[in-house]
Amino acid sequence: MAPMTSSPPPPAAARPLLNRRLAGFGTTIFAEMSALAVSTGAINLGQGFPDTDGPEEVREAAVRALRDGRGNQYPPGPGVPELRTAVTDHQRRHYGLSFDPDTEVLVTAGATEAIAAAMLALLEPGDEVIAFEPYYDSYAACVSMAGGVRVPLTLRAPDFRPDLDALRDAITPRTRLLLLNSPHNPTGTVLTRAELTAIAELAVERDLLVVTDEVYEHLVFDGEHVPLISLPGMRERTVSISSAGKTFSFTGWKVGWITASAPLIAAVRTAKQYLTYVSAGPFQYAVAEALRLPDAYFTGFREDLRAKRDLLADGLTEAGFGVYRPQGTYFVTTDVAPLGEKDGTAFCLALPERHGVVAVPNAVFYDDPEAGRTLVRFAFCKRTEVLREAVTRLSSLRA
Repeated sequence: MAPMTSSPPPPAAARPLLNRRLAGFGTTIFAEMSALAVSTGAINLGQGFPDTDGPEEVREAAVRALRDGRGNQYPPGPGVPELRTAVTDHQRRHYGLSFDPDTEVLVTAGATEAIAAAMLALLEPGDEVIAFEPYYDSYAACVSMAGGVRVPLTLRAPDFRPDLDALRDAITPRTRLLLLNSPHNPTGTVLTRAELTAIAELAVERDLLVVTDEVYEHLVFDGEHVPLISLPGMRERTVSISSAGKTFSFTGWKVGWITASAPLIAAVRTAKQYLTYVSAGPFQYAVAEALRLPDAYFTGFREDLRAKRDLLADGLTEAGFGVYRPQGTYFVTTDVAPLGEKDGTAFCLALPERHGVVAVPNAVFYDDPEAGRTLVRFAFCKRTEVLREAVTRLSSLRA
């Protein structure tokens, strides 16, 4: 019998293209900092995942689906009908939006796959994509894998509001798409109706597509969440993305969805089918039930996170950080300069050993790391007692 060999590497002609498109993308900062938390025993306020599970009735719905044999084999490519219908009902209930569950909804392996599939489907090599930086690191990788060109528009402290004049100036004949995230990770900014209206008018005027990441839609503490797709002229040019992970605290299930016009869904589905094809069969049935939870769940979830935001933000302020209290999301952005620190990355690498807490440097979310050099992000989607212990440990920083 011939000896087994490993798979051959990509053809030589392909390797330079792969290397160019993914140059600089190594292990994610979240993996690195979470590993550091494990090795040091530090409290992990770096990666944005809860340390408790979501509603028991939702977890039991997943168990019931497993036992009943629903989703244990390949589910339908667009997603199980029950979840697609639940998504359309959710959009109607919360925003007054109407979608066809058969042609205008696509279930994905979390929002990350939805973004990747959208970029691969909608971009041609050389197309420009404007995104507000700092931005979640997968955005840069997805745009690069699709052959697109990132054009960052920097949100600056202290308010992290978009400069709409700068946005207009950034659009060129090569601009194809705007990639928006509101509520915004990592700054916590929630785009106002006026800002979104101006962006919508610009997209219509310049005939741009827009992909919106709205995974924190139910975690708005100040202001309101306005889906861009609900504004005039945006229905036919917007790919709206959300997921179950952040809203229901089951991040490991990786169930996301897209709502958009039928032609856009068809385009994104073409790319998505060659990524995961399908995923999370039984969990899709459970998420369908989760989306139908009463309003009291969504209100209680938001208020619980609001209290945790305030607990951590107040503690970080007392410890000497410059604190930018977020309007939404899981995260508080801080400035370590008032502590006498000059580099957020060095600060985060030393923090677990010195004070037993893990955070993430915001510089990794910028194309220009200098723009976020002293900014550091902390997650507050943890148990109250964990946040209190973290605040206690960090209080020694001021001393």
